[in-house]
Order: sequence, then structure tokens, then C-alpha cells
Amino acid sequence: MGSLNIESFATEDQSEESKKVAQMRSLVEAQDPSAKEADDKALRRFLRARDHDIDKASAMFLKYLKWRRSAIPNGYISDEEVKNELSQDKLYMQGFDKTGRPLLVLYGGRHYYSKREMNEFKRYVIYCLEKICARMPEGHEKFICIGDLKGWGYSNCDIRAYLAGLDILQNYYPERLGKVVLINVPSIFMKAWKIVYPFIDKHTREKIVFVDDKDLKTVLLNDIDESQLPDVYGGKLQLVSIGD
Repeated sequence: MGSLNIESFATEDQSEESKKVAQMRSLVEAQDPSAKEADDKALRRFLRARDHDIDKASAMFLKYLKWRRSAIPNGYISDEEVKNELSQDKLYMQGFDKTGRPLLVLYGGRHYYSKREMNEFKRYVIYCLEKICARMPEGHEKFICIGDLKGWGYSNCDIRAYLAGLDILQNYYPERLGKVVLINVPSIFMKAWKIVYPFIDKHTREKIVFVDDKDLKTVLLNDIDESQLPDVYGGKLQLVSIGD
């Protein structure tokens, strides 16, 4: 009887959410006809990001449509547009976690403030998010990220870039991040973290996990099968740069 009640509530929640998605669609299509090209899953992500407030979610989605026309006028970011960022080999993409979410590996110690041009960096963030979203298996909408901060120091600290990347992720790719596992975190990084933390919304904060070095492999294997874990962390997959 208990399981039937749970299933009943779940069905009711899904039905209510579907009604709100339909209402949201009517609102956004009336203001921007290009919204007709978006599927219900996209609208649902924005709805969830705004705690099912239809007006706020609609405003967020309309802002996204306008932003996308400006930020990605060709519908994609080419390698040539982010060649400086790609040359630094900061981000890798391969494998999946145990739930089927694609895996990113980010090396924070390879990002240097002195080498960064802000407009290209923003394009790079979009380039990476577009790549990972295109790799989502059927039935999945989120990805998981290992953020490796080994060697991170003052020369890697770039608050403006962090906030710019966070803005793009939270406002234009809501409900795409499933989890971030931060590893090899030096104590010096926590100074930057305290500055950035207030700008992280509650939905994103809940997905960020700091892992002690001694628990590293155990925690990673809890989420990722050994066959899908990068070999640098004791798994069996070789790292593949996102540009490849």
C-alpha cells in the first residue's frame, strides 16, 4: 500500500509539472516564436531551476533564447574560436558514471589568469557545455565533473573567469550539472572559494562535494565504475581532451 501511495504521488507530481510546462510554453512562444523549437525537456529544466515558478522560469528561458542568438550565432562554437583555451588541455571528457551521466575532468591548475582572454574564455565554457550536452545518452540530462585542483596556486586564481563560467552554467544551462567532485584541494584555494561561494545558487551548491585525499579512490569508485574511471585515478580509461 505504501509503495502504491508513493507511486501515486510521483504520478501526480509529474502530471502537475507537465501542466506547468504547457503553461510555460504558451507564455514563451507568445513572446518569442523561436521557443517552438525547444522541447519540453528544455522547458522543464528551466522550470525546475526556478522552483516551478512559471513566470520566473519563463523570464529565464526568454533571456536564454536571446542570449543564445548572440553568444552562439552559428549554432556552435568552432575549435578555432577557442584555440588558445584548447591548447592548455584543461578539460577532458570520457566515460560515464554508474547512473549513465557523462564524465568531465577539469584541471584547475592548468588555467592561468595571465593567459586568459575573457571573451574567448566565455566561448570556451559554452563550447565545453555544448559538447557535454551533445553527449548525453537517451534519458539523461545531467553530467558529472571531477574538479582536480592539484598544484592550484595564486597564478591560477581567476575570480572574474570563475564567476563568468558560473553565470553561464547557472543561467543558460540550468539543471545540466549533476555533481562536482573537487579533489586534491589545496588550503590556499579556500580563499578563492569564499569569494565565489555567495554567487553559487542553492541548486548548484547542493551538487558540489569536497573530497579528502585519503578518501579519493573510494569516493570516486562509489560514483564511477573502474572501467569508466580515468587511469590517473586508478581506473582503466585514458584521458581524452575535450577538443578531441
